[in-house]
Amino acid sequence: MTTLWERLKFAVATDVDALVARKEDKNPLALLNHYITEAENQTSATGKWVERQAQLNGKLEKELTEASTMLQKRQSQSDLAQASGEADLADFAAMEVQTYAERVTTLQNNLDENIKELTGLEHRYEEMKHKVKDMKVKQLQLMGKENATRAHYQMDKLLSPELVAERIGSFEDMTSYITTLGTKVEERHERSAMERRLEFLEKKSENQKELV
Repeated sequence: MTTLWERLKFAVATDVDALVARKEDKNPLALLNHYITEAENQTSATGKWVERQAQLNGKLEKELTEASTMLQKRQSQSDLAQASGEADLADFAAMEVQTYAERVTTLQNNLDENIKELTGLEHRYEEMKHKVKDMKVKQLQLMGKENATRAHYQMDKLLSPELVAERIGSFEDMTSYITTLGTKVEERHERSAMERRLEFLEKKSENQKELV
């Protein structure tokens, strides 16, 4: 079964947290996505090997049943041939009994070994599926962190005074901009009012001069 175990090796890091925290990788979520895809492929392939192992056990059980049936049949025929004085038939039946007895023993040993192997494979296969599930949970956790980080980044551009945005970098800058804009509007309004009063005063003065 060594070859089978070699084909079932599962190259996934045992500590996902350590995996995604590698300093040289700038995108732990992308790295984890890659490993999840690889892990799912490995798990799917392993599931097929486990299924095949179960099928082999089924075939062994069938062969064992047939061999056991033939063993009983030849044993009965051997007893009948001896009782009937058919020496040649008795010898043939005895040889068949020995052959089927050895086959039953071999098949039973193989079946016991394969059942043990299948149990171990099924346990490890379940561990693999749990590992993939754990990685998907970690994926959701990282997605949440990434989303929160992006949201905080956008908020910090507006709310954190130490950050510089493209146009208006902080809340203070925004406040200053709004205040300045408001002052300019008020100044323009005030100048317009003064200009209208001056114009009115000029016209009033001209009218008075005409009357004099």
